[in-house]
Amino acid sequence: MIWWCRSWAVKWIWVNILSLLVLAGMAATNLDRLQQLALSRYGVEVARLVGEWRTLLPPVPGSNELDKLERINNFFNRRIRWVEDSVLWQQDDYWATVLETLGKGAGDCEDFAIAKYVSLLLAGVPESKLRLTYVRLQRPERTEPEAHMILAYYATPSSEPLILDNFNPDIKPAAQRPDLTPVYAFNATQLWFRGPNPSSSDPTVRISRWRDVLARLQAEHTL
Repeated sequence: MIWWCRSWAVKWIWVNILSLLVLAGMAATNLDRLQQLALSRYGVEVARLVGEWRTLLPPVPGSNELDKLERINNFFNRRIRWVEDSVLWQQDDYWATVLETLGKGAGDCEDFAIAKYVSLLLAGVPESKLRLTYVRLQRPERTEPEAHMILAYYATPSSEPLILDNFNPDIKPAAQRPDLTPVYAFNATQLWFRGPNPSSSDPTVRISRWRDVLARLQAEHTL
């Protein structure tokens, strides 16, 4: 599993300008607006859930980044149900914003990973330490691995990442997750993949969905 951190090829991806604008706009006043949008769009219970989520974001005296990882990972794993896109959105593959995931109270692996990624950014974790990562997941009850997304946290660029996952609720180093085989990873500015070219699971298709999520995030925070 050493190539989790050492054997990635890297490319810059051109979602970074929009991404930085979106993230820069996520100030406290925008979160107030987001909670109001939750109330008008989904009702009182979801607005309360958004309020609960917001309590995880400000720094807690004496806390560190690992505390933030634990709080945010536990919140989404406990409060959000896993549901396939075909059931939840009547689409084969839909990437939800944090508000959409909280509004539905459900999501698939991409939605969990995106919600944790955005939440950790809002909590002050540098984006350079976070990578949305596509993996092949081998579950004991299945003969073939399945496509899956997790969030990887790198304390330093060369560190072994910690894995935030919705199937396994415990945050573990990558070496302790032999059921996962990484395929490619990305954040708001870079794309990582193994070897000279991306694998047959084309990340450019996924990046287009990432742009769409960022555009909807921007809309939610400026309404």
